[in-house]
Amino acid sequence: MKGIFVVGAGPAGMFAARQIALAGYDVFIFNRDIKPGGLAEYGIYPLKEKMKAGLRKQFAQVLALPNVHYFGNILIGDSYDISLAELEAMHPAAIVFACGAQGARKLRLPGADAKGVYAAKDFVYHFNQLPPYSGMDFSTGKHIAIVGMGNVAIDIARWLLQDAPDRKTESVTIVARRGPLEIKFDEKEIEYVEHHIDRDELAAELARVKEPCTRCNQDVSPEKIYAEHFRKLNDPGFQFAPPRLSFRFLSSPVAILPDANGRIAKLEVAENDLVLKPDGSTSAVQTDRLVTLDIDTLIFAIGDAHDAKIGLPMGPEGYATEPDPANPNEAHYAVWNPATESVVPGFYVTGWARKASTGLAGIARHDGEVGASKAIEFVKNAPDSNTLSEEEILARLEARGLHPITKADLALLARAEQREAQQRQMPSFKYSRNDEMFNAIADESLEQAEPQLAPTS
Repeated sequence: MKGIFVVGAGPAGMFAARQIALAGYDVFIFNRDIKPGGLAEYGIYPLKEKMKAGLRKQFAQVLALPNVHYFGNILIGDSYDISLAELEAMHPAAIVFACGAQGARKLRLPGADAKGVYAAKDFVYHFNQLPPYSGMDFSTGKHIAIVGMGNVAIDIARWLLQDAPDRKTESVTIVARRGPLEIKFDEKEIEYVEHHIDRDELAAELARVKEPCTRCNQDVSPEKIYAEHFRKLNDPGFQFAPPRLSFRFLSSPVAILPDANGRIAKLEVAENDLVLKPDGSTSAVQTDRLVTLDIDTLIFAIGDAHDAKIGLPMGPEGYATEPDPANPNEAHYAVWNPATESVVPGFYVTGWARKASTGLAGIARHDGEVGASKAIEFVKNAPDSNTLSEEEILARLEARGLHPITKADLALLARAEQREAQQRQMPSFKYSRNDEMFNAIADESLEQAEPQLAPTS
């Protein structure tokens, strides 16, 4: 049998699995989490229930295919549950790595180990109830700084300003290395929190960075910036509502200053200059002008990084892919080993495993399907690999003392969570700890196994 393995069950992995299954091959999904979905389940804002429900339905359709097999709660990687060598020993015809970018970019600042300093992805996992992050300490204070100005930063700001159940936020400050014209968040996302912006305060911040921006032919007048990025602020009836959302542009964090208890108390930032390049683009250049911000929580939303512990060959930007000097900008999916200067036969990366922090579910779906097509083409011309069966793989995982979750288990868990949602009168419910999910699966299994008493006359 020629079976193809997919590592990861986010959008890229699930749609790669669908493509492989529809091509007639057995596909075996190995997922770190108990439940599938990846960032579609644990990264999308909690209140975007319609979007999540739509993706869950599509993933359920993939898992319903008879030649799709699932092993959740299994970490793949040389430093994890099953090494790549052990995975290859199960004789896959090819492996598609759709394991995302589980690391976080770090600035390695002095004081970075202070309490109250978090990576955005971990913080989002926490409020989206992904074990084990759901049970970790991600406590926040009254004054929070978020480094970065993309959609993730705005999602986190929205949570802190409006929806956190233990919210005590008084202010959130977006700290950005570049200027106002480099804003990356979408108009739709900022609309949720625009009423927390003090129009006069933002105008003052735009005036503060006007001179370096003007030198680079950038118009950062309030009229232009409001029109492009903060449209509600142009409404004559606009009214500010606390807590406060502020912006500090052209600023680079340089040091984290903890208090006597080891929690961040201040963030030292350097003011940046803006330099015009010959090609018309700009770069932010750090100066020696320092400013200290009083904050008690710091969240870095500056992108994600690939996890070297998985064991895939690494290149300068993450997992190494096959180079093509003739087409340097073309997407490549085959894994490349820089040490041997050769392709790793049958290994492919897709989604954020191919290029970290790129696009949302729709882009991940397309990338997953393209990556899968590369693996399918390889397998067509490969000899029969005698891939282990689902039962043999399951036995091998259990022999290692692991607790793999199968499609049957997922169906039981879904039934338990649906009942909880109905009882709590919620649109959906999910357990936030692995042990709760294991217990729910066991309870549902017992209930199904119990004989039903015949009604008495």
